[in-house]
Amino acid sequence: MNIVLIGAGSAQFGLGTLGDVFQSEILKNSHITLVDINQKALDVVYQKGVNFLAKNSLPFTISQTTERTKALLDADVVIISIEVGDRFALWNDDWSIPQQYGVSQVYGENGGVGGIFHALRITPVILAICEDVARLCPQAWVFNYSNPMTAITTAVLRRYPEMKFIGLCHEVLSHERYLPTILETPFDNLFLRSGGLNHFSVLLEARYKDTNMDAYGDILKKAPPFFEKEIGFSDMLEYVLRTGKVPHTEGSTGRTLIDHPYSAKPWADRTLFKTLLETYQLLPITSDSHLGEYISWASDVTDHKGIKDFYTIYQMMLAQEKPEIELHRDERLILIMEGIVTNSGYEEPAVNVMNKGLIPSLPSDIAVEVPARVYRTHMDAIAFPHYPKGFSSLLTNYYGTYDLTAQAILEEKKHLVLQAVLANPVVHSIYHAKEMVEFMISRQLQYLSYLK
Repeated sequence: MNIVLIGAGSAQFGLGTLGDVFQSEILKNSHITLVDINQKALDVVYQKGVNFLAKNSLPFTISQTTERTKALLDADVVIISIEVGDRFALWNDDWSIPQQYGVSQVYGENGGVGGIFHALRITPVILAICEDVARLCPQAWVFNYSNPMTAITTAVLRRYPEMKFIGLCHEVLSHERYLPTILETPFDNLFLRSGGLNHFSVLLEARYKDTNMDAYGDILKKAPPFFEKEIGFSDMLEYVLRTGKVPHTEGSTGRTLIDHPYSAKPWADRTLFKTLLETYQLLPITSDSHLGEYISWASDVTDHKGIKDFYTIYQMMLAQEKPEIELHRDERLILIMEGIVTNSGYEEPAVNVMNKGLIPSLPSDIAVEVPARVYRTHMDAIAFPHYPKGFSSLLTNYYGTYDLTAQAILEEKKHLVLQAVLANPVVHSIYHAKEMVEFMISRQLQYLSYLK
């Protein structure tokens, strides 16, 4: 394969992806082109890649360029993981400015008003990349890791409906982190299917492979006592303040490693998660910070301290990381690429694709997150014709925001931004909404000047 990594100057993404690709027997003899607009950062990743290949005598080649169009010629796979501007400074604006105007968003990265503005900044850049893909390598697979996933995927596939554009997210890996412990069985013995919107998804099917018996009843019974004792981010921050050591994560499970000497807060970072589990009898795949962005009443029950402490820990962890290339398999993407090469038809647990009836209660032209079987030329997404009505109603409450956000980007219309804000379930007042939108656009004008 000819594999192009766009955003490869990020050491975490660039070096991590190289390590994943290099361990694959199926992908050997592939060429990887590293692309970034930051030449200095790109040089670091490229040189580490060259040195690693030479040291380990691996059958891969790599190159680097800041010229995206040059890299895309003859690409088979394009992988996008980018951010626009100063990530945390802009995130702080996305989060705090709407709160100042009375918007009860709990996080502001993917949902809420903050999620709208994040999408407004980053999606035009990804659309420009896809324009080059459509012109230079129209048959290539395009995999996107950037957020906000649903808004980006929706906008791209509305403009380029024939493109093999797939959004990928790590949150579904939470199943692997805790379900084996809850159910006292190896993860390989579990058949699981989840679906919904990205970061707003629930487990829909669960059974034991060895007996073919339903496992959902056991999950509903055993999950509450597990999560009552799980370590949360407030505990981790207390650990950092006591010891001066920043925790790190291990492998694809994302398990956080700390030597924790005291009791965890019950339902740490998962008080909204608990409410959804109890009310809808469905297991969410992520925690309060993401779930709370989409629900109008989330602020009432969310673990706000846990979310703030997660934000602090997250920045600390990124600041201390010094990534190196390691031969391991952390990314689901490698399994997908191997499935494409071998035409395997294996089932990938979560991809973001256009709905087209996969979840009947949602419009066909909104991106949803569902499992899919992987083949050489296409993916067969798996439909949920009997999606639970209760949780479906929550998804329905939010899709209008994504619909209008995508159209605001594609049509470059400021008035559609205001409409997207007013459609958002976490916005409860129109009084200052227009002023808030104008103020946020003015603060981020270098990225949003296309809005008329």
